[in-house]
Amino acid sequence: MKPEEPKSDLIKVETDIQEFNEIIKDIVENSSVISLKEHLQHMKSTRYEHCYNVAYYTYVICKKCGLDYISATRGAMLHDFYFYDWRNKGVEGQKKFHAYRHPRIAFHNASENFQLNELEKDIILKHMWPLTIRLPRFSESYIVTFVDKYCATKEFFEFLKYKKQLKKLKKLDELKKQKHFLE
Repeated sequence: MKPEEPKSDLIKVETDIQEFNEIIKDIVENSSVISLKEHLQHMKSTRYEHCYNVAYYTYVICKKCGLDYISATRGAMLHDFYFYDWRNKGVEGQKKFHAYRHPRIAFHNASENFQLNELEKDIILKHMWPLTIRLPRFSESYIVTFVDKYCATKEFFEFLKYKKQLKKLKKLDELKKQKHFLE
């Protein structure tokens, strides 16, 4: 008798990518959300890319844990739905307390564009916990909070790696110019 192959607990990536994209389809087709592609988030990633990545990791984790992965994914996609450059300290109205204020701004923008359930609202409003002080009400909200911090950290280190590679390329270019000059 042939032993039965173990069943994988892993999420099947191909079908899940399709399901993930279907869950956020109306969000990513929204013109205001599309405009997030024009706003830098962390270093060299756009706000859209950041939200998309947070939404995807949230989807995978919440689905694996048997949580409300649909609402969590949608809330994660909208968690940073604001339109200003938080690094621009010279513009009035956005220079102070960005970390504390932007969840309410994102919530306002999301509410104007989409019908939100309680979980999605909680995710958007409390994704900056512990800075938001009030505790998230749902497990999914904690997951988005931690995934957001993970993605921001990952984006930061990807930028450092990019910067290091850029520095090497500049040095290589300088060496080529010197070599050409000496010939």
